Amino acid sequence: KIEEKLFQTFPKANRKAKRFICFIAIVISLCVALAIVWMVIMLIIPQVWDSVMKIIDMVPQKITILNNWIEHMLENQPELQAESHINSLLNVDTIQKVQSIINSLSVQVFGVLGVLKNISLGFLISAYLLGSRKLFGAQAGLILHGVFPDKWAGIIEEEIRYTDKMFNGFLVGKIIDSAIIGLLCFAGLSFMGFEAPAFIGVIIGITNIIPFFGPFIGAIPCGLLLLLENPMHCLYFIIFIFVLQQLDGNVIGPKILGNTTGVSSFWVLFSILLFGGMWGVVGMVIGVPLFAVIYDIIRKLVYRGLRKHKRESMITDYEEKYHKS
Repeated sequence: KIEEKLFQTFPKANRKAKRFICFIAIVISLCVALAIVWMVIMLIIPQVWDSVMKIIDMVPQKITILNNWIEHMLENQPELQAESHINSLLNVDTIQKVQSIINSLSVQVFGVLGVLKNISLGFLISAYLLGSRKLFGAQAGLILHGVFPDKWAGIIEEEIRYTDKMFNGFLVGKIIDSAIIGLLCFAGLSFMGFEAPAFIGVIIGITNIIPFFGPFIGAIPCGLLLLLENPMHCLYFIIFIFVLQQLDGNVIGPKILGNTTGVSSFWVLFSILLFGGMWGVVGMVIGVPLFAVIYDIIRKLVYRGLRKHKRESMITDYEEKYHKS
């Protein structure tokens, strides 16, 4: 989009100037992406730090309450009291947990370095892909028409364009929808005076990208975080998320996405479970548009077979009965 705007601004640019415009568009795109990532990180890290410190402060109090509760429960059961033994077990268990946390720190540090390396490589590769995307498209067209007859090459090109349209429309629409939900969650929690509203809003927004199961995946850990601070806040949060998801499912989502995929709710759930079981979270995100593409291919093959066997009336009856607007 940035490249198109720049070309419209400089319509008489020669070939060398167009290459420079393409380079500028790539730099602007990557800078915008980096700025968005940086803003999200700066929004999350202070909230995460405050939440972790509060949890660390809460843990000794919770352990003391738990020990008092155990002692109270065992007061009338002499055979189970063994107080010193229980305390020693608790102390040993605590020491072991501390040691395991310390030992895992080095692993986590190397993991963070690995993530930073992958992010750097990702931006570098994305720059090359953006700069060479037209060349790669032309080369793919040559290969396609060189391997397949014109008829099949045209069919494959049409399906590739449909796939691009499906993934682009669904994922971009879902990201916009999730961003709106994250902002509404942040505003609502800030108005109610909850702790870490920005952190919770980002978590809810990110997990909302996953269809159907996303709201539950994001709400559970955030609810547990609020439960440690104030059980009533956790209850209010659950009610608020339920209302917010109803607003998203019935108003915001349909306005932004519409019926982008063209598949029923059952097949949406089926695709999430199938591809989520195969590829985890990534499968849950891309499962719906991927299944929509597979569904479209099967539909076209079935319609082609029916027309070949002169059963066009079955197609007409089916469309009128189940897909008539």
